[in-house]
Amino acid sequence: MTDVEPDVLELQVGNVANGGFCVARHEGRVVFVRHALPGERVRARVTESARNFLRADAVEILEASPDRVEPPCPFAGPGRCGGCDWQHASLPAQRALKAAVVEEQLQRLAGITRTVTVEEVPYPVDGDVVPPPGLGWRTRVQFAVSSGAVGLRRHRSHDIEPIDECLIAHPGVELMGIERKRWPGASGVEGIVSATTGDRLVVLRGRDRRKIRVPRLDVPVRLVRGKPEPGAALPYVREEVGGRLYQVSGSGFWQVHPGAARLLADAVLDALEPKPGDIALDLYCGVGLFAGVLADRVGRDGLVVGIESDGQAVRDARFNLRDLPNVSIERGPVEEVVADLEFGRADGTSRSQNKRTGTHHRGERVRRADVVVLDPPRAGAGREVVDHITRLAGRKIAYVSCDPATLARDLSYFSDRGWTLETLRAFDAFPMTQHVELLATLIKG
Repeated sequence: MTDVEPDVLELQVGNVANGGFCVARHEGRVVFVRHALPGERVRARVTESARNFLRADAVEILEASPDRVEPPCPFAGPGRCGGCDWQHASLPAQRALKAAVVEEQLQRLAGITRTVTVEEVPYPVDGDVVPPPGLGWRTRVQFAVSSGAVGLRRHRSHDIEPIDECLIAHPGVELMGIERKRWPGASGVEGIVSATTGDRLVVLRGRDRRKIRVPRLDVPVRLVRGKPEPGAALPYVREEVGGRLYQVSGSGFWQVHPGAARLLADAVLDALEPKPGDIALDLYCGVGLFAGVLADRVGRDGLVVGIESDGQAVRDARFNLRDLPNVSIERGPVEEVVADLEFGRADGTSRSQNKRTGTHHRGERVRRADVVVLDPPRAGAGREVVDHITRLAGRKIAYVSCDPATLARDLSYFSDRGWTLETLRAFDAFPMTQHVELLATLIKG
């Protein structure tokens, strides 16, 4: 390897790995290579060295994959913005890479052999504004700020790549002009837009919110300055699914792709097949999306119990579903509230003395559930929650996940307790990135 920098390696790239990398080998060590594709031969600059592996960025493509394309974003590439992993791959290739990762994680962590197809998430058409395929979908973007300048973090770094436009940001976010302004005193700026109602929100972060200077934005927005006082009402955006409006306050969780919430709601209903009179649990219910659509299916004789630990999300969920007498929203850590339901603590107390304020307490009478849906954070549900779910659930479980590894781990726990993976769907809700949304349906036996 003459005339090559000492920290640059010539590598034959192998399979894709979880995390937006491909795998190569050099002198017996595994090399995780970004900005490469399976089958390529590349020169890669080492960015991190550990005892048993290296990390590297492909800086020169010697033999290109037929799936390689020119990245549409000028800020993508080695050493630059870390927000996107696969801008150099065609969209069909991106979905095939994600499918391969899901298949490998299922086999390695759960012993499940399954052929996976990653489905495109349709982009809702709103007038004439339709971004190019794979772009313009992210309705919630967290920008970093350094010395007043806006950018995005570089991969595995606190360093900021200054930008003036994010191509995967929704057009409604870009209309605000956040990246083209200066934000003295801020450490972060989050731009949020509702793709269904057009509501806009900006959330500011900084050590002293009183010292943050807010520039004049290009369109009117609601503003959240810093961390609010506990229990304080926050500005919000409204999202619409199936004719129901969902209020989402501040930085509360909502699917970032404009088509994902409706698609997932329909997919969960198809998976669980709820019947009139059923009792349903919605774990990690957030602002109540799945609880709302389940309530319509189980009817007046049924019951839906949502469980959520975040106080603001609980307030939003209770407001959003206030017209549904067959819905109860319980506040507390999921592992503790499901234990209370399982063991029938009907006196309003729990192991942690959760303060379940409000008018919803019907959930305390539940000792079984016909169907269960859970949508945990990236860390997954874990063994304790799985234990409780499998003792409560009667017919079907729908597990929504954004992480193939933690989903596969939890599926192995379900398998140990007699539950089988019936179907698995994967959705490309995060184009240009490594991330994929998953829905696993489990049945007894």
